Amino acid sequence: MPTSAALRAHLLATRLAGVVATTREASLRSYRLFAARDPGALMGLDPEGAWGPEELLALMARSCGVLDDPQHTSGQDVIDPDLTLAGLDAFADRLAAAARRREPVLLGTGHPHRLLGFYASLADALSAAGCTVLTPAQGRCVDITTRFGLRTRTLDYARGVALVREPGASRPGCETGAHTHSPLPVRAVLAAAADAGGPLPGLVIGDHGWVCGAGQLGFEAIGLADTDDPALFVGQAEGTVSVVVPLDDGVRSDYYRALTRYVLNRACLSH
Repeated sequence: MPTSAALRAHLLATRLAGVVATTREASLRSYRLFAARDPGALMGLDPEGAWGPEELLALMARSCGVLDDPQHTSGQDVIDPDLTLAGLDAFADRLAAAARRREPVLLGTGHPHRLLGFYASLADALSAAGCTVLTPAQGRCVDITTRFGLRTRTLDYARGVALVREPGASRPGCETGAHTHSPLPVRAVLAAAADAGGPLPGLVIGDHGWVCGAGQLGFEAIGLADTDDPALFVGQAEGTVSVVVPLDDGVRSDYYRALTRYVLNRACLSH
């Protein structure tokens, strides 16, 4: 199993942390949109504070490691690998608690092409530890606003992980899916679970709207976030989101395997 030092080296070598592929322009644009309360940037969060671009930049510098310099407006952004490691430790500790308590869990991703394997391994380990991995609302349609207008997506599960697909894109249960920041899928899933009489998740694990949307509804949520995802870090600062791991969420899917091994080992779920 990777040590902290080995994992830190892996983070830097694969650009999961350190200098990442996410551009400074993309990050700053997200902060401006979040400050303007753009729904796409909020990802389902309803912030209590008045978060302007400068406050968001300062928060992201503390929580993620980006440069706290508003004059730095171009190039690649950066993530502090030590903050990534600290986030992974807290993430693993919460997984361990869920396993001990045998809590029902819900896992969902807006990055199925990159992160499905990471979450699926967690689903397998938590299931083996006695947690119920929830899969409500499979096949339900959700209308999501995208940059191309209103589009219908279908809720599905692959290896225990919720995602959305374009209707007719592929057969149910396969591992392709659509990218989304929307909180509407998790709202639909949680509503379906409640309508069915439960169980409801004791923990929601994921990214984007899956985390922010669940946290805003009062469910404990933990997840991964990039430098252009300020909503999760605001949620963490305000207590709506429990744990956020800062990392690049768009690298090759196999680069996340070392993180999977590290997290499951620390959580004593690797067997």
